[in-house]
Amino acid sequence: MSMIKYAGALLVLAVAQLASAQNYPTKPVRLVVGGGTGGVADISSRIVAPKLGDGWGQQVVVEHRPAAGGIVAAEIVAKAAADGYTLLMCSIATHAIGPAVNKKLPYDPAKAFAPIARVGMVPNVLSVNPSVPAKSVKELIAYAKANPGKLQHGSTGAGNSPHLTLALFSGAAGIKIGHVSLPPDRLAIDELVSGRISMAFGGMAGQLPMIKAGKVRALAVTSAKRNTQLPDVPTLIESGLAGLEVVTWAGICTPTGVAKPIIAKINADVVKVLGMQDVRKSFAERGIDVASSTPDEFAAFIKAESARWAKAAKSAGIEPK
Repeated sequence: MSMIKYAGALLVLAVAQLASAQNYPTKPVRLVVGGGTGGVADISSRIVAPKLGDGWGQQVVVEHRPAAGGIVAAEIVAKAAADGYTLLMCSIATHAIGPAVNKKLPYDPAKAFAPIARVGMVPNVLSVNPSVPAKSVKELIAYAKANPGKLQHGSTGAGNSPHLTLALFSGAAGIKIGHVSLPPDRLAIDELVSGRISMAFGGMAGQLPMIKAGKVRALAVTSAKRNTQLPDVPTLIESGLAGLEVVTWAGICTPTGVAKPIIAKINADVVKVLGMQDVRKSFAERGIDVASSTPDEFAAFIKAESARWAKAAKSAGIEPK
């Protein structure tokens, strides 16, 4: 094929893709979500999907596939047609922690997906049962050093965000805290309220009601800045643990190969939704920070998070299986 014909073919393809993007979507869009109920991926999808559907004039069907920490959901989307009609609410679980603790995934997170837009970020909260005498992170660290083996942290399995956050915290503080691996149907916050565990790093959405009810005591949030829902609770950084910032996050990805004009359209529409006042209010009420981005910014963020959590897993002594 001559260069002129090749250039002409590329132009025809570009025009066709642009026209397709302008008409997108012409049928319902599927948004597959991994992770458990009440997490940032779950909450974000429930808020954003209806708004996208309203703007597109097509239903955005949220499909929850929580098995295997979101890996099942990611595999479904990785194997779907690259036409923009199957999206993934990709998350810290599917794109950062999953690869750090699983040697063989049914997909390559770096190659199987095209990031479209980051959506939301939420800190973990370090809370203790009221029976623990510590009123601050400094006091908790001192208590742990004076009472080795007394504190027990709980989460639903080794290698998840709360467990790895504990590893980062323990390493930075120079202490050892026991970890109780809870069954999938047991919530760490319930175990914390009952006193069966003494402390926990947990998601803002799950902990907030118990904190406000006085059933657990919040000592710190893991974000770089204080959260508006807990303005009196300091960050770990403020508490003397420099550089210790952890957030769970979610965003929208699509299978690799979707036309760039379609990706650009979805990104623009997601950013528009995230700018709506009622959407921002819904996020804030659940302790979630709106975190919109360009596709390139989201890709760079995922790459950095993947490297960070691989390091965290290693420091926790977790070997990928």
